[in-house]
Amino acid sequence: MFDVQKSEPFATWLDSLGDTLARARVLMRLDRVEDGHFGDVGHVGEGVYEMRINHGPGYRLYYYREGESVIFMLLGGDKGSQKRDIKKAISMANELRG
Repeated sequence: MFDVQKSEPFATWLDSLGDTLARARVLMRLDRVEDGHFGDVGHVGEGVYEMRINHGPGYRLYYYREGESVIFMLLGGDKGSQKRDIKKAISMANELRG
C-alpha cells in the first residue's frame, strides 16, 4: 500500500482539467497506485518518474517516491509540455528532498 500525496501545483493542475473524463482517469490511476499498481511508468531522471495516461493529448503525471511507501505527486501535464514539465518536476523534487 502506498500513501499518495499531492503537491499544490499537481492539485491545481488536476482541478483545472476541463476534460471530466481525463480527471476521472487520473483519479482512478492514483487509486490504483495506492494499491501498488503503477501501470505505464518511466524514469525521467534524478529519481523522478512519469506516469503516462493514453487519453486526450497524452496526459503525464510526475512523481517521486519518498521512503518505502509515500508517492509524492509533483506535476501534471501532457505530451506537448513534457520537456518543460520534466525539468520542473526534477527541480521540485530536488527542492523537496533538500
